[in-house]
Amino acid sequence: MDARRGLFSDFALATGVLTRLPVGVEAVEPGAVATAAWAFPLVGVGVGAIATSVFLVAALLGLAAGPAALLTVFAGIAVTGAFHEDGLADTADGFGGGRDREQKLAIMRDSRHGTFGMLALIASIGLRTAALATLAAPIAAALALLAAHAVSRATLPATMRVLAPARPDGLGASAGRPSLPVAITAAAIGALVALTALGPSVGLAALLLVTGAVAATAALAQRQVGGYTGDILGALQQIGEIVMLLVAAAQ
Repeated sequence: MDARRGLFSDFALATGVLTRLPVGVEAVEPGAVATAAWAFPLVGVGVGAIATSVFLVAALLGLAAGPAALLTVFAGIAVTGAFHEDGLADTADGFGGGRDREQKLAIMRDSRHGTFGMLALIASIGLRTAALATLAAPIAAALALLAAHAVSRATLPATMRVLAPARPDGLGASAGRPSLPVAITAAAIGALVALTALGPSVGLAALLLVTGAVAATAALAQRQVGGYTGDILGALQQIGEIVMLLVAAAQ
């Protein structure tokens, strides 16, 4: 396999894992996700571009900022099949409702959502919608969306490298451990997108705040369940996206 085909295969695999887009990826070998994790922020750029197109169409149709922002958030959810939102809800339920590590992991594996999970979803959708509505200018919203979707996924390979899987099975364990070059490449791509889209000052501030928020959540995951799961990675993506959009809206 030549290098170009390898890069394309990695991107297709990352797209198939993180979205519902029909890219022809079916069976995934153990450890393959870790190898392809450098492409996570590029997948984020694609998701952000699709969400941006919805915001632009809504603006052209004359929709107010609030409805346009809500439609944009749901467009991103539709593309990913609520993959990350489901992880956020499961993580909130597990961390908030479990008495010990085993019970927390059991709750997170349950497909049903409880009070903590529903509140987390309401907060996530509400904060992202409010931030986008503040960015009423289409170009500002478009750039913020691209940065938020890219950076929030760029943090995941580093988390997968630093933390160990919390259970011996499941998505976290089968994904594998990204190499240091993979984690660095993903972080560099995310940083480049953020600095280009938001500018040096705002982009750097957003990157620092996202890094802090993700690191704090990862430390909490280590204390709560001893590592990460697929659900926790979804929660980290949501936290990163929310922080990026809030920083962009604050300017």
